[in-house]
Amino acid sequence: MTIDAVAARSGVHRTTVYRRWRDPGGLLADAVDAAREQSWQPPDAGSLLGDLTAINRQVVAALTGQPSITSALIAASFRSPAAARALRSFWEDRYTRAAVVVERAAGRGETGAHVDARTVIVAACAPVFYELTLMRNPPPADIAERYARIAAAAAARPTPPSPRT
Repeated sequence: MTIDAVAARSGVHRTTVYRRWRDPGGLLADAVDAAREQSWQPPDAGSLLGDLTAINRQVVAALTGQPSITSALIAASFRSPAAARALRSFWEDRYTRAAVVVERAAGRGETGAHVDARTVIVAACAPVFYELTLMRNPPPADIAERYARIAAAAAARPTPPSPRT
């Protein structure tokens, strides 16, 4: 993703884009901020496994689509403070919204007591990011369900008591 490519796709001169955004990171940050305002809600498949699988499928689509704005933002976040802030803010918003899948699962008795929603969501999604973004592996057909299954199984275990200090 380059300013020149954005200008060409937009049908404007590159200086028009540069006047608004000094680098691709700033442009991506604004795009992500605008996307965060969309009314994304996590899926409700009726089970924790189904919900986590559906979320992971969305992650796979975001990381493998062409062009992948998500991958471009991740890369830009290492060079652009604006992109890094936008990425953190976007994921905080998504974790907050996705917490409902774990809350619904707890209501159905699918999780152990006191399961932390963010931890479950991260446990399901992080391996997908790792495989596709860091390892750059082609996605296996079952990648979304594979890691959702592991996270759902971990969330279903009884929570051990906290150690006494």
